Amino acid sequence: MSDHVAGLRIKYLRKKKGLSLQQVADTIGRSVGFVSQIERGLSRPSIEDIGAIAELLEVDYLSFFTAKKEQLANRFIVKRSERSALDYRGGISDELLSPDISGKFHMLFTELASGAKSSDDMMKDSGEQGGYVLEGELELMIDGEIFKLEAGDSFQFVSTTPHSYVNTGRVPTKIVWVFSQR
Repeated sequence: MSDHVAGLRIKYLRKKKGLSLQQVADTIGRSVGFVSQIERGLSRPSIEDIGAIAELLEVDYLSFFTAKKEQLANRFIVKRSERSALDYRGGISDELLSPDISGKFHMLFTELASGAKSSDDMMKDSGEQGGYVLEGELELMIDGEIFKLEAGDSFQFVSTTPHSYVNTGRVPTKIVWVFSQR
């Protein structure tokens, strides 16, 4: 999904909840101008920004880039050309590999540019997650421990455990993530 469509969804949900740009900006610690640019598809939010906006709007962050079921040619299969995507600030992009997010788990394909990191702070979420590093290098921090992963390595942890990640290599890192129901 384009940044413009994600921005329009954010704007729609913000207005539906009766929130001002200022209220969203205050909640995520950004300027009103930046939030406006997100809504217009002119600026890319960070993963932290999307998470905070989703929490404020009381939706799953995946709703910002989930394709409508009727747009998919098949309810079981997602063709590469049908994937919904969201590009974040800082060189991270996600593509939804699952047909939707209504099941007990969903899958994402993530690409991190060299030096790209999930956030400056440790993140927490509900559910469980795991992944498989297809290409590149990944430094994964889980509950204070640092794990250095490379192509062919995999991982799994409870999402409420503080975590973050960074591409420490010189080439893009590509990962397939699996997230349990949130």
